[in-house]
Amino acid sequence: MNDQQLLRYSRHILLDDIDIEGQEKLLAAHAVIIGTGGLGSPAALYLASAGVGTITLVDNDTVDLTNLQRQILHTTDRIGQPKVASGKTALTQINPDINVICVAERADQTYLGELIRNADVVLDCSDNFVTRQAINRVCVLHNVPLVSGAAIQFDGQISVFDPRSASSPCYACLFPPDSEFEEVQCSTMGVFAPLVGIIGSMQAAEALKLIVGIGSSLAGQLLMLDARTMAWHRIGVGRNAHCPVCAGL
Repeated sequence: MNDQQLLRYSRHILLDDIDIEGQEKLLAAHAVIIGTGGLGSPAALYLASAGVGTITLVDNDTVDLTNLQRQILHTTDRIGQPKVASGKTALTQINPDINVICVAERADQTYLGELIRNADVVLDCSDNFVTRQAINRVCVLHNVPLVSGAAIQFDGQISVFDPRSASSPCYACLFPPDSEFEEVQCSTMGVFAPLVGIIGSMQAAEALKLIVGIGSSLAGQLLMLDARTMAWHRIGVGRNAHCPVCAGL
């Protein structure tokens, strides 16, 4: 690290659990963020400010006025721009030293493998079940930890699925791909603005911990928040021996 970096990241370096060695791990890391909306916004901002050296943003949407109630990565003057381009502008304004890669395409399995296999961590900030399942399959295949978040109305949840651990379940263990699942969208159900900030920030925290190798992750646990009362509930999640994605690996 140069003198400017030592100054920029000094508050991380002061933490014994991170120190210079941990900060260098962050600078060398590659995080892939799928979705640059409500969850992806705070997650991307914190990863960039923390010094994650390469951040890939994946989203095929454009900035809309209705996004600005909660998607803090974007601004009024960037309405109509691709979200990944708007996101890159925001991240490089915070930290011009990082490398931001923009993929203005819908996440599907045809190219997710190319994006993910060399990543250190993946953050699923998407908003639909099919995409979540595709991301999970690729993360399991390439042995990359996945930080998954979701939020709708006043309810949020977060978990970590770490295929590097033999005991960690994958997303499909918890939500089987063939299960009946009613899609709900913010556009029809609404979402409490600070809720996505809470869950997205926690996704960033879990991702940073995984990169540096500190603390214990949420692997094997599902943490759920009711923002009406700010009540948290934690449930244990076991690996499914018959999971169609990770069984036998």
